Amino acid sequence: TLKSNYVEKGGNVYDMVHYGHSNQLRQAKAMGDYLIVGVHTDEEISKHKGPPVFTQAERYKMVRAIKWVDEIVEGAPYVTTLETLDKYCCDFCVHGDDITLTVDGKDTYEEVKKSGRYRECKRTQGVSTTDLVGRMLLMTKAHHSNMGRSDYQQHTDNFGSGPKGHSPWTGVSQFLQTSQKIIQFASGKEPQPGDTIIYVAGAFDLFHIGHVDFLDAVSQLSEKPYVIVGLHFDQEVNRYKGKNYPIMNIHERTLSVLACRYVSEVVIGAPYAVTKDLLDHFKVDLVCHGKTEVFPDRDGSDPYAVPRKMGILRTVDSGNSLTTDVIVQRIIKNRCYIKHAFRPAVSYLLNL
Repeated sequence: TLKSNYVEKGGNVYDMVHYGHSNQLRQAKAMGDYLIVGVHTDEEISKHKGPPVFTQAERYKMVRAIKWVDEIVEGAPYVTTLETLDKYCCDFCVHGDDITLTVDGKDTYEEVKKSGRYRECKRTQGVSTTDLVGRMLLMTKAHHSNMGRSDYQQHTDNFGSGPKGHSPWTGVSQFLQTSQKIIQFASGKEPQPGDTIIYVAGAFDLFHIGHVDFLDAVSQLSEKPYVIVGLHFDQEVNRYKGKNYPIMNIHERTLSVLACRYVSEVVIGAPYAVTKDLLDHFKVDLVCHGKTEVFPDRDGSDPYAVPRKMGILRTVDSGNSLTTDVIVQRIIKNRCYIKHAFRPAVSYLLNL
């Protein structure tokens, strides 16, 4: 019998989607055969939690792009009922091990819990929406200001010394990567004969709908695309983006990108310049870049000079102008809501 499970995020509402949400969906999919995800409207979220950072259209598209999701329910009710589960032929619903309440203090899963059609999955340690909001509100701080110091330079590969170690590049992240987590997120599929191997590179920081639209557009360039994403190390991203970027460290960005259904493989710590050796190693047919600015390499050279000369460089217009900078500005605009909705520990950041 096909086991369908239903995930409905009453707590985090799939606003600011991050690899923690993706990991929840991965776990949920493993409990059954077919995963349906309920996503709430802006109106419902505003009523129970305050205004979301992303619109419902953006959130629908973002959740659809996560590779473990089979179907989404647009405008899902905030309180999950047996009627909802039966309507979509679901055997049970899944939620994280945190309690979610309505605006009047009611457990949003009370009915399905009592019926025995509720299951829980584990939270992903080291990340939360509150944590990411805090990082963005720290953008005026100076966690990248000491990059020239020798004790910072020794962290060039971004591997921390312990679970409470803070990266000098992202400042506050406590996430440590493991090989098992990468295996869980990776597709494990090798390129097949006839595949078009497409290479794209960048920061892909705070993986968002702008990235999704770009990768979707890239995947449309071939009937059998095999998309490889080259992720730059944190210090490289900070070199060309400045400020306190990246917000997410290399390990977090790796999982975020791997969770996208349009991505086949990720190169962790890809060289900034797209070299002949890199193209030959991965047997790349096409190199793509968005319509965003291409920053020069450290020596002032064009990082895409080689694929440009080979005639395999394509500029892809995703039709989406959303950037990490825009997201940060949305967070700042919503700072009054954030102060009310998120834990007091980040409230002092709002005076920046």
